[in-house]
Amino acid sequence: MSEAREWEGCFFDLDGTILLGDRLLPGAAETLAGLREQGSRVYFLSNTTTRTRIACRDRLRGMGLAAELEQVVTASYMAAVYLRETETASSVFVVGEPAMRAELEEQEVRWTEDPLEASHVLVGMDMHFDYRKLYEAQKAVRNGAVLVAANPDPYCPIEQDTLPDTWSMVKAIETAGGAAAEVVIGKPSAYYAAKVLEWSGLAASRCLMVGDRLETDILLGARHGMETALVLTGAATREDAERFHVKPDYIWSSLQELLTAVRP
Repeated sequence: MSEAREWEGCFFDLDGTILLGDRLLPGAAETLAGLREQGSRVYFLSNTTTRTRIACRDRLRGMGLAAELEQVVTASYMAAVYLRETETASSVFVVGEPAMRAELEEQEVRWTEDPLEASHVLVGMDMHFDYRKLYEAQKAVRNGAVLVAANPDPYCPIEQDTLPDTWSMVKAIETAGGAAAEVVIGKPSAYYAAKVLEWSGLAASRCLMVGDRLETDILLGARHGMETALVLTGAATREDAERFHVKPDYIWSSLQELLTAVRP
C-alpha cells in the first residue's frame, strides 16, 4: 500500500464517498484531516449538476470539513467552462436545475429558453423533467443544436434509495431528437481529467482518485494515469468490481480503511 505522502493529490467523489444525504460517511473527516497532515492536497470532484461549486463548498463546510472553492469541481461547472472555452458564440438551452444556469452565467455563457435559438442543449439532472421539457429539447436538437451531457450518470444514490440522474434525461432526448449526445463532460471524460490536473498543477502519477462508482470515478483515474480506490459506501459493490473491466488499485469498505492505511 502506498503511503499518503506518495500521493501529492487525493481526489474524492462526494455523494456515496464523502457524504450521503445530510450525513458524513464513516471516516471521512478523520481521513481528510490525516491526509492533509501528511502533506497531500485534497480536492472534491463531483458529477453533480444540482448544486453550484459554491453550494458544494458550503455543504462540506456545514458538515465540518475544510473546503476552499478552488478545491471543488462539479459537472455543471465543468460544462460551463467547456462551453466558454470551446463554443464562444454558443446559446444554450438548459435541461437541468437552476445551478446549471448559475454556472453558465458565472462563466458568461449565454443561455436561452427558446429551443429554436439554441446552438447547444445542455442536460443535467432535472427533478422537474416533464413532457414539455422533452418536447422543447428534442425540438432544439432536431433544429441542429448539439446535445451535451453534463455527466453520464444514470442514477444518483441517496439514503436508502436512488434517483434518476442526467443520463436518463439524455437518453429520452436522444430518442425523441433522433441524435446522440456529441459531448459528455463529467467524469470520466478526458476533458474533466485534463482540467482537474491543469488546475491542481499535479502529475497524474502522483494522485489518488477515490470514489464509489466504477464507471465514472475509477475510470477517470485509471484512464488518466492515477491510482484508484473504490469505496463500498455508495453505488458499487465488491462483486461489481470483480466483474468490471477495469480493476481499482484498492477496494475499501469505507474511508476508515484509507485512514488506517496511511497512519504510521
